[in-house]
Amino acid sequence: MKRPALHVNTHFLSQKKVWGTLLLIAVAIGAYYIFSRKEKPVEEFAIVATMKAEQNDVGVYGEYVGRIRAQQFVEVHARVEGFLEQMLFEEGTYVKKNQTLFIIDQRQYKAKVDKASAQLNKDRAQERKAQHDLERIRPLYEQNAASQLDLDNAVAAYESAKASVIMSQADLDQAQMELDYTVVRSPIAGNISERLVDLGTLVGTNGKSQLATIVKSDTVLVDFSMTALDYLKSKERNVNLGQKVENRSWQPYITITLADNTQYPYKGLVDFAEPQVDPLTGTFSVRAEMPNPDHVLLPGQSTKVLLLLDVRENAVTVPMKAVIIEKGGAYVFVMRKDSTVERRFIELGPEFGNHVVVERGLVPNEQLVTEGYHKLTPGMKVHVATAETNEKKQQTKTAQ
Repeated sequence: MKRPALHVNTHFLSQKKVWGTLLLIAVAIGAYYIFSRKEKPVEEFAIVATMKAEQNDVGVYGEYVGRIRAQQFVEVHARVEGFLEQMLFEEGTYVKKNQTLFIIDQRQYKAKVDKASAQLNKDRAQERKAQHDLERIRPLYEQNAASQLDLDNAVAAYESAKASVIMSQADLDQAQMELDYTVVRSPIAGNISERLVDLGTLVGTNGKSQLATIVKSDTVLVDFSMTALDYLKSKERNVNLGQKVENRSWQPYITITLADNTQYPYKGLVDFAEPQVDPLTGTFSVRAEMPNPDHVLLPGQSTKVLLLLDVRENAVTVPMKAVIIEKGGAYVFVMRKDSTVERRFIELGPEFGNHVVVERGLVPNEQLVTEGYHKLTPGMKVHVATAETNEKKQQTKTAQ
């Protein structure tokens, strides 16, 4: 039996093939669109901390090693010879000016005063007699009752008597002065040392003359040395050390550091500078006067001295942590108003504390990047860190 022939619908197959092709094309286009589409670039920015450039009056200091000495150091000496009888002070205490310190045996000096006084009285009596004789002879001479020789003798006797009185008065003054010297008084007010001789010791020109020393340290002197370079720099700033300039807002004062590394609360003023340089050391001596009301500073003590050499008025200052120093120089990152940063090269001046003076390159109130500048490039956009930003950064670190 013969099978019937199959009838194929060629039109249907052709239509299906077309739709399949279109579907494949659509899928290809979709895949191309999906995989070839680029994500919109996200603008990069860095989180930084900023601070304004400030304008301040900045002091420029020099640092030196100084030594303290007493303003006055006086040796107390015996001015007459004799045995030391009394000491009327406590060693190491404060004594007043003209306070009695020692008494030397006075007997021989009182005897000299008595003798000189008696001689003066005798000579005064002779003077009165000579004066009386002259007054008697002169009218007689005028009446021709006395000769010229009588008058001349009377005048000579009177002049001689007057001279004897003057000499006796001088002897009495000398004897009285020596008697006064037996009472040894303090020439200045200050702290007295221990006695250098014992009671009963023969003191004076033929014995031990120095009895004690007195140190006046209510005000002390601080000596230190400056280099010739510092001196020239001070001249460039119109600072004449040792000379006070009334029309200047500041003076070259010093501050010192105590042994416990604390700063002494009082300031001293430079009152003397050596006019020549020591050829061996290349330095010259400078002296400052420092108040010492509580006697904290001791003569002979060494100390660190800071001398104010100059005051830079209205100087632009920045924190040191904002400054980047490389071979090409020093620069900072300045944040513009559009939140982009600019690399700005600057000229540095003197440092003070954690800040530095900017001689050139910045103006006051410009915003400087102080933290986060290591990842910056010129023109990069930045965000200033806030408390919220710091909290998010901390949370991100914790999550990681």
